[in-house]
Amino acid sequence: MSDRLLLRLAPDGGLTWLRQSGARATASVAGAPPADVLARADEIVVLVPAEEVLLTEVTLSARNRAQLMQALPFAVEEQLLAPVEELHFAAARPVEGKLGVAVVARAVLRGWLERLDAAGVRADALVPESLAVRAAGPQACVMLEEARAVTRLAPWSAFACSLAELPGWLALAGPRHALEVFDFRAGAPLALPQHVQAYHARQHDPLAFLAGGLAQLPLNLLDGEFAPNHRGARGQRWWRIAAALAAAVVVLALAGLGADVWRLSRESARLEAQSRDALHEAFPDLDANQLARLSPGQLMRGRLEHEHGSVQANGLLRLLDQLGPVLGNGSTRTQLRGLEYRNGVLEIALHAADTGSLDSVREQVATLGLAAELTAANAAQDGVDGRVRIEGAAGRGGAP
Repeated sequence: MSDRLLLRLAPDGGLTWLRQSGARATASVAGAPPADVLARADEIVVLVPAEEVLLTEVTLSARNRAQLMQALPFAVEEQLLAPVEELHFAAARPVEGKLGVAVVARAVLRGWLERLDAAGVRADALVPESLAVRAAGPQACVMLEEARAVTRLAPWSAFACSLAELPGWLALAGPRHALEVFDFRAGAPLALPQHVQAYHARQHDPLAFLAGGLAQLPLNLLDGEFAPNHRGARGQRWWRIAAALAAAVVVLALAGLGADVWRLSRESARLEAQSRDALHEAFPDLDANQLARLSPGQLMRGRLEHEHGSVQANGLLRLLDQLGPVLGNGSTRTQLRGLEYRNGVLEIALHAADTGSLDSVREQVATLGLAAELTAANAAQDGVDGRVRIEGAAGRGGAP
């Protein structure tokens, strides 16, 4: 358990407090905690008067917590004296299909928060003091003070009353409960109508007693619209650190993306220059203005279109006219490095990312009715250099 500051709000508005760490607790102190004690607390829990809180248990199932809280008021409506609109509901975690419920008037809850705010206390949790009174199985526990008694009959059944009213309330509860009594009064033991299994007289420090029964918080009245909108400075600091780390990750990711874009841009420019050099080598008559103004693919298509009117039925120009769509198709992922035409046979030197891309060019050429053969494929630093041998109609007597 972290360093918990435990306060008890009395029905008359008085405060007592102690510090709790694990099973150890300091002696309680009357009044509001000093500012330095409040600042050092990891968790601030306030016990509120049991008289104002109804405890009950229901069987209720829902898909999620939000649906459960919406259905809860109607599940306990028959036990309520006030309209559900005037009441606030809090629920514990379900155990074996059973759900512990606490109900308090909204006006009362707001009054408690105003009293705490006036004392400089910003609570993390509000818990009915009856849930801190120990109850073991069928054995009920009674806490006696000078003017009142708090009795817990079962985990989710409790009441608070004056000492004079206690015998009557116990009689209504029936004889099935054996009692364990913790008496914090200075007077003689109180006579009770039921069997008392153990009577602990002249006890001291009621808040320390309640702290011992509150190792875990059974529920928190500060739920829903009353949920605290603050957290400790330590939690806020960790959230700020997490946010800063997340921002750093985003910045690094963007920087890495920018570096990749810059690298790919340079690679694209280098490949573009190589394509222009290869095109200029294939067509020496191309001037610098044409090379600077148009892409290699545009230049190849333009040259073939320009020569289309004078293309003969066979020869180099006919082959180039047929090959233009294939070599200018960006989907082949290849670069033209050189051309060699001899005796009706055209050999083209290509650079591609892999052998599959070279073979794809060969297959596309074959669909044009030309005989194509991949004659070389040599690994290069950034891909594969290859050569494709093409025989046109002039060499094979193919269709025009």
